[in-house]
Amino acid sequence: MQLQSVRPNIVQAIRAYRVDDLLRAAQDAGQHFLYANLTEAQSKQDVLETIATSFLFPAHYGKNLDALYDCMTDLVHKAGSQPGFVVVLEQIPDNAKFDREAREQLLDVFRDAADFWAERKIAFRCFYSFAVARSQENGTWERETVPEKPISKASAKSGFNPNFGTNMSMMSSAFDTAMWLNAAA
Repeated sequence: MQLQSVRPNIVQAIRAYRVDDLLRAAQDAGQHFLYANLTEAQSKQDVLETIATSFLFPAHYGKNLDALYDCMTDLVHKAGSQPGFVVVLEQIPDNAKFDREAREQLLDVFRDAADFWAERKIAFRCFYSFAVARSQENGTWERETVPEKPISKASAKSGFNPNFGTNMSMMSSAFDTAMWLNAAA
């Protein structure tokens, strides 16, 4: 996959893209790859905490949408020149505690970050997926769990892992805002 085929500053559903392809494309382009698996998150606070942990935000991060924006933009910009970003938000919750409005507010932060970086001519691509609910009991949605498939020898030899992302490390770049905050101080 070539990142040149994707608009440079966009927030879009992951649909036709696979996380491992996005990771490889970011690495090939020398861009930061930021990954947050939100499968366990149920509320806005859970989502913000998971993103903060996954993206290595500084300890003083306020865990609100304004702080998220600041960490994705100003803090990083003050640290110096940036090569670009590929962000993946996988399994954004879809439940009563994190409803459509909350999801749109979260994605708006990433849209605003894409605009911020576009003004500076830096690529910022954000891909997301929503959790798939399977049943509702007592007002809470359960997530459908898909059993892991063992990796065949042929797949292992080709380097393709069908379970990629399931146990993926949370981040695969030097995107460490705590370090940048210290450097900018």
